[in-house]
Amino acid sequence: MGDEIAGKLAGLARALEHLDRPDTVLAAIVAAAVALVPGADEGSISAISGRARVWSHAPTSDLPRLVDAVQEEVRQGPCLDAAYEHQTVRIADMTSEQRWPLFAARAAELGAGSMLALQLYVEGDDLGAINLFARTPGAFTDESEQIGLLVAAHAAIAYVGARKGADLAAALANRDLIGQAKGMLMERYHLSGDRAFLLLTRVSQNSNRKLHQVATELVETGAVHGPHGLPAPPR
Repeated sequence: MGDEIAGKLAGLARALEHLDRPDTVLAAIVAAAVALVPGADEGSISAISGRARVWSHAPTSDLPRLVDAVQEEVRQGPCLDAAYEHQTVRIADMTSEQRWPLFAARAAELGAGSMLALQLYVEGDDLGAINLFARTPGAFTDESEQIGLLVAAHAAIAYVGARKGADLAAALANRDLIGQAKGMLMERYHLSGDRAFLLLTRVSQNSNRKLHQVATELVETGAVHGPHGLPAPPR
């Protein structure tokens, strides 16, 4: 490490400050990690919920996405275990990894030779991490970990901001859908806004579905199907 790496990290921090779309922020983080961390060939950001569900964001190829899917399928792997407790987790050789044998065997079949996981955040049982992959064993060194930690430190703030932005965008979209669904019910059945919302809520509870799912179906199809659904408009 030296002035060159420091300059690139400073450039990364400046670049991330000017990005506002969550998908663009995540892609920039992954691209920088792959470019700056010695040994990295591919990468992604993994979001793990409840130490069970794994989502792959901004994968540079099918390899990171498929490896994330393997972690969820076999219920083991660095992001479902050690990455909650350690800032970095290194797998030197997938073919001889003993901590997560099922995961490692499947990852090796997919073409991963070695792996470096870099913790971004931990919130209870939820985790965000940068996963970096090499197609050859032994690609990641102590220097890789040191530079990776610096990249993760710069990326963590931007990543958390991107998550909040994505959550806000989803919440606004859901609010708009629910508003459209309420309007449809108010016009169709001559209901007040409060009664239309109460009807949507009742269908949501009876059908064990999220409110925004009920609203989406109503807006897109004109009805909510199933035994606890809403009738189609009278003809």
